Amino acid sequence: MSCRSALLAILLGVATVCSAANQATSVDVRILSTMLADEGFGEWGFAALVVVDGHRFLFDTGAHPDTVLRNARELHIDLSNVPDVILSHHHLDHTAGLLTLRREYKRSNATALSRAHVGDGIFLSRSAAGEPEANHMIAARPEYEASGGKFIVYKAPREIFPGVWLTGPVPRKYPEKNWNATERLRLADGNTAEDNLPEDQSLVIVTGKGLVVISGCSHAGIVNTLEYARSGIAPLPIYAALGGFHLYKASDETLSWTASKLKDFGLQNLLGAHCTGIEAVYRLRHLTGLTRATAAVGAVGGGFNLATGIDPGSIAR
Repeated sequence: MSCRSALLAILLGVATVCSAANQATSVDVRILSTMLADEGFGEWGFAALVVVDGHRFLFDTGAHPDTVLRNARELHIDLSNVPDVILSHHHLDHTAGLLTLRREYKRSNATALSRAHVGDGIFLSRSAAGEPEANHMIAARPEYEASGGKFIVYKAPREIFPGVWLTGPVPRKYPEKNWNATERLRLADGNTAEDNLPEDQSLVIVTGKGLVVISGCSHAGIVNTLEYARSGIAPLPIYAALGGFHLYKASDETLSWTASKLKDFGLQNLLGAHCTGIEAVYRLRHLTGLTRATAAVGAVGGGFNLATGIDPGSIAR
């Protein structure tokens, strides 16, 4: 069965598996925004430069307009040759740098960060804490498009380069509720509903070693995300899970359940940054049987390489 046929079957509710034919041979991930920092500046946010077989992506854009720009300069990383930015969801700690980065790097390259890949639902109206509009992506959209940028919206998994997939919105098979219940979606009929971040998406890279999955916050749930990657993209072990998993408030019971699922998925490398939580990373490392070399807290400047494994940064080592 082809991947396209398998995805159609999934959408129709038919149980099937898509065997992705393309595999990436090189993967490198460098964190540009998170709380810990070896070099540069830490913040409550996330961003990472991802390079797969020469294709360069910026995954999320940090919590302040200039953090990723400053950290990239501090780390001597040039983002002017990065055409694609992937936004995991609408929250400001993942999207605040979009316009700043587009304006800055457009000066030297008109195509820099000119394609923004987003999950369906990212532009829905939200209310929170009395704000007239809590979704800042609604105001950012016309300015980004006026700069020559284009938003590409995903409703289902799609391969954007050979071996490189976006999940699109992730089905919530398990009740991994990790969002703020006070934030509301504004519905077309004038009513509101709890905002469970329906647009939340992750990046999945298919390799000969297994799947490398990068998440901003995993508001859909890290277990839901990884299971969906394996059922909807390729039935492979999870070689590496990287980024934010929103487990910093998780109970011991939740962490134990999560760890058992990660073991079932064959997880071999874990780099937890941003909202994963420092203690949660250590608990998961113990419960999954990973080691200090294969499970760590991520820091600005740290990352992961398919050939050499995790590089958490000196402060997190």
